[in-house]
Amino acid sequence: MTPASLSWFQIFRLGLVQTALGAVVVLTTSTLNRIMIVELALPAMLPGALVALHYALQVLRPRLGHGSDIGGRRTPWILGGMAALALGGVGAAIATAWMSVNLWAGIALAVLAFCMIGIGVGACGTTLLVLLAKRVDVHRRAAAATIVWVMMIAGFIVTTAVAGRLLDPYSPARMVAVASTVSILAMGLTVIALWHIEDPLPPSKKTAASSSAPRNTSFGAALSEAWSEPRARRFTVFVFVSMLAYSAPELILEPFAGAVFGLTPGQSTTLASVQHGGVLAGMALVAMISTAVGGRGFASMRIWTVGGCAASAVALVNLAGAGLAAPAWPLRTTVFLLGLANGVYAVAAIGSMMSLVGAGQKSREGVRMGLWGAAQAIAFGLGGLVGTLASDFARLILGSASLAYGAVFAGEAALFLVSAVLALCVNADEKPVAMRPFNNVAKLSVPE
Repeated sequence: MTPASLSWFQIFRLGLVQTALGAVVVLTTSTLNRIMIVELALPAMLPGALVALHYALQVLRPRLGHGSDIGGRRTPWILGGMAALALGGVGAAIATAWMSVNLWAGIALAVLAFCMIGIGVGACGTTLLVLLAKRVDVHRRAAAATIVWVMMIAGFIVTTAVAGRLLDPYSPARMVAVASTVSILAMGLTVIALWHIEDPLPPSKKTAASSSAPRNTSFGAALSEAWSEPRARRFTVFVFVSMLAYSAPELILEPFAGAVFGLTPGQSTTLASVQHGGVLAGMALVAMISTAVGGRGFASMRIWTVGGCAASAVALVNLAGAGLAAPAWPLRTTVFLLGLANGVYAVAAIGSMMSLVGAGQKSREGVRMGLWGAAQAIAFGLGGLVGTLASDFARLILGSASLAYGAVFAGEAALFLVSAVLALCVNADEKPVAMRPFNNVAKLSVPE
């Protein structure tokens, strides 16, 4: 018997899981890294390496998804992943506070905590997408994924805005209390969201699910075949370079605001909510214009992607100049415009991804998407590490925080310009494909 399709209310409930996931992740990748760098005066490489570790562990996503396939149920994997993520979030906060007393013990605990965060995100996020794909009607899948996307971004915005106010005046105990509260609420929200969404399988169904588990005997050949396709290969390079440029500012934006503009931990945390608000506005801009013109002319995916990359480069150049004019420069406006440009780029790039995934050899869609997903994950992990390493090196050479951060932002702008050129080359032998944001973009959830 086929399980009943999810109602709109049930889809919204599953979106709450993504909200909870985003709430825990944004504190560990944004706020805690600023505290390590500014309040504890530790090298930016440390939080960069920890965040890179959590991204590296997400290469386990295929294995975690396979485990849920064998069991036949997704709920235990979602709950288990969120539990690991919540414990990792609390552990990361405790580890950061511990570093002020015993540095090496705190670092050891942080490594364990970020391993739990990486595994938790992989298990929860991957299995949630599988559940949505299997239980949502075909004609509702695009809208369902859009709901989940927006609710995850909403988790970023709400958490950074509220936590930013609760963190001031800063103290290690206050930081641990805020992180623990967010993690407990995230776990509770996940339990409520999943309540009776998926009924237990009877023994006969469990046996059938186990016997139908996917085989990977031809994975090497399929991967080689997908990589041999010129467009798939070019798009993989574009995804890697552009996502490297997209993620590199993430771990240095708050330390930049603290060191150059003198913002408190709470103020710099709310700055992240301004950036995420800009991302949402950029997504909405692409969706509205593309829908209004029916995907014609300047609304083609290639033009949106190139324009988003170019606009992101301009915003980063302005951010590089902001440090030289601090504190008079309108930092919040510049950060919002960076988010706006990033939102345009992200939604257009994902729209291109969804259009290109069916191009080429048939029956290789999963391998092709996995190839791009792997490029995205590696770029996100390297982006944070490269950004923090570059800022440390630039400060050592230039001796000025303003000049150092400006140089790094300028380098990231150059990466976005290279990405714009690569985007033009992806479909150099094809006519531009019209973009339909709600039919294409919304089918894919955000990467971490």
